[in-house]
Amino acid sequence: MEMTEMTGMSLKRGCLSMEDDDSAAPTEEIKKQKVSECCLTKRPDGLQNDCLPNRENVPGPPEPVSAKRGKMTSDDQLEEEEEEEEDGLSEEGEEEEEAESFADMMKHGLTELDVGITKFVSSHQGFSGILKERYSDFVVHEIGKDGQISHLDDLSVPVDEEDPSEDVFTILTAEEKQQLEELQLFKNKETSVAIEVIEDTKEKRTIIHQAIKSLFPGLETKTEDREGRKYIVAYHAAGKKALAKVRTAADPRKHSWPKSRGSYCHFVLYKENKDTMDAINVLSKYLRVKPNIFSYMGTKDKRAITVQEIAVLKITAQRLAHLNKCLMNFKLGNFSYQKNPLKLGELQGNHFTVVLRNITGTDDQVQQAMNSLKEIGFINYYGMQRFGTTAVPTYQVGRAILQNSWTEVMDLILKPRSGAEKGYLVKCREEWAKTKDPAAALRKLPVKRCVEGQLLRGLSKYGMKNIVSAFGIIPRNNRLMYIHSYQSYVWNNMVSKRIEDYGLKPVPGDLVLKGATATYIEEEDVDNYSIHDVVMPLPGFDIIYPKHKISEAYREMLTADNLDIDNMRHKIRDYSLSGAYRKIIIRPQNVSWEVVAYDDPKIPLFNTDVDNLEGKPPPVFASEGKYRALKMDFSLPPSTYATMAIREVLKMDTSIKNQTQMNTTWLR
Repeated sequence: MEMTEMTGMSLKRGCLSMEDDDSAAPTEEIKKQKVSECCLTKRPDGLQNDCLPNRENVPGPPEPVSAKRGKMTSDDQLEEEEEEEEDGLSEEGEEEEEAESFADMMKHGLTELDVGITKFVSSHQGFSGILKERYSDFVVHEIGKDGQISHLDDLSVPVDEEDPSEDVFTILTAEEKQQLEELQLFKNKETSVAIEVIEDTKEKRTIIHQAIKSLFPGLETKTEDREGRKYIVAYHAAGKKALAKVRTAADPRKHSWPKSRGSYCHFVLYKENKDTMDAINVLSKYLRVKPNIFSYMGTKDKRAITVQEIAVLKITAQRLAHLNKCLMNFKLGNFSYQKNPLKLGELQGNHFTVVLRNITGTDDQVQQAMNSLKEIGFINYYGMQRFGTTAVPTYQVGRAILQNSWTEVMDLILKPRSGAEKGYLVKCREEWAKTKDPAAALRKLPVKRCVEGQLLRGLSKYGMKNIVSAFGIIPRNNRLMYIHSYQSYVWNNMVSKRIEDYGLKPVPGDLVLKGATATYIEEEDVDNYSIHDVVMPLPGFDIIYPKHKISEAYREMLTADNLDIDNMRHKIRDYSLSGAYRKIIIRPQNVSWEVVAYDDPKIPLFNTDVDNLEGKPPPVFASEGKYRALKMDFSLPPSTYATMAIREVLKMDTSIKNQTQMNTTWLR
């Protein structure tokens, strides 16, 4: 096996996001969801009443419901403002802004060299191709804990006699739904809502009871006679205390769920051009539940078509399937009831189907590249999205956290930065630089769920002298993202040095895993291992380092960053790094590929799960065409970057900065 230096091979067209199993880039604010034309009744704002989203059920920590509506503190006002903006700001002009800023996006961004990605393992000549010209050119199927690839191939709902009829979704009028929603959230002064039963039959009354209870968790119903007319009356069973429990508890209606049925409905989620958390936020809004009752095994990025398993607590398959009539770019299916939720990390990996369009490589070059990927693999670098997409890399924030330099943490997150950002973020940063007033800067943000908004809210609440507590308002996973980014930065650099110094063969002093325990390769055992067995540590207090000069390289790098390699415990427990081990070379499984000819850049080059469900025939390719594309399939373990495998095939820099520069040249 030969190891080669990185050359400047180009990717002709950039993309703003790469799909992999493990992405550390912060999610974008949730956008308003389009609603398909098949909806039965619509409100003036265009939302279907059957799937009416509730403004209050938007991502964020559950907050206790309070009856106090008197004088507000500044904290109360901040929370009130945040609730008002949660439903998403107007997106007018956003696409135009993104299009205008694309070429400028990464002029000040990172290249692979900046984050230690410098080596290749293969000897073939690189070639160019367009990655993600269409997001549908990148499809990810999750590989479940049973080793099976998840597919959406069944939209049927399990037959269950306990389920209400389909009529529950259409029997209530738009006005009735509005009244019930306001009652559910204590937004009116009424203690109940009465709905007259026009065509009075027992069946009709039953459906109305079921509709209210299933669509508005927390409400109870009863039937009343009023002046000879029948009414269904909805009310809160135990007042505001009950609602407080409903808003925070995982199960608002335990008594209504059949005991014989598993508590969790598992389903396969097919989504297009939306990341996992955004997708769950949309589903939770339309179901009127908190996002935390959903569970999954791994997150999937935005710019792709992805298929993964999701579990949700005590929501019927029937109710989930109804969303297929309401939402575009989503499909839910393969429903089953199970006893347990899903857990992060339970998946075995992901299967990727990737099309690289307009390739320049000869058939022979493609053959060499793909054979090398199949037989040798690629360096298991952390991909570019691990380090953020602006001029302030996430690893710099992580380093400042580990150094306990909290003023620097605050400055790095909030200071003005080069490169394109949304206009309101630019204004917020400018206000912060000018006034250092968190409340004033926060007022410039229409969307306050972003990291900047959360930090400013924390600074308003705890004051400028308590940055640690202010930073703590940011969700834990987002905070840990920064220090994990720093670990990844160190790992990438050390692996490049390891390969440069020792090549692609195991040497005495390297580390291998026996079970979960790392041990050294001794001189006499070298021949028993291959480079695919060798692991390198992410820095931390609970790992060992190689017994050769790379160990000293770790020490030098951390010392240069004012960190003590012998004491990776932090004063704040959350930020103490225990460390981990990661294989330096990954060999993909189930590798296959073909080169296809095509004339129209807009035509899809393979069928998706939804295409197959709709019975679309697979594309037919001409023997010759204006363009050639490389279609490849491969499976990777969790936390492995498909973009790094593609980088090895094309021999190119996958950074957005490089892609954008090449793209601009190509367009000219």
